[in-house]
Amino acid sequence: MSSRILLVEDDPDVRFVMEHVLIDTGYEVDVIGTMIGGAELLACGSYDLVIADGRLPDGNGMAVADKAREAGVKALIITGYALSLPARPSELIEVVKRMIGD
Repeated sequence: MSSRILLVEDDPDVRFVMEHVLIDTGYEVDVIGTMIGGAELLACGSYDLVIADGRLPDGNGMAVADKAREAGVKALIITGYALSLPARPSELIEVVKRMIGD
């Protein structure tokens, strides 16, 4: 069974690339573009990792990450403002594998 990731990213281009890199690596991925939507999916589903953009149109990814940690789910915050979005797909996968323990 593959690991399941919740991706919370509002930029459609970034979301598309990240989603497909993760899927191509064998992860199951649910995507959403808002903080509220991310919190709702997290409450309804079982995830191994949450990846959230630091800035979202209705809040920030830290709120989703906090809810993930409360549920015992690891969380990764990405943003062009504070922490760098992995520049290459291989860097993203390396970080995800390290966090999930693959």
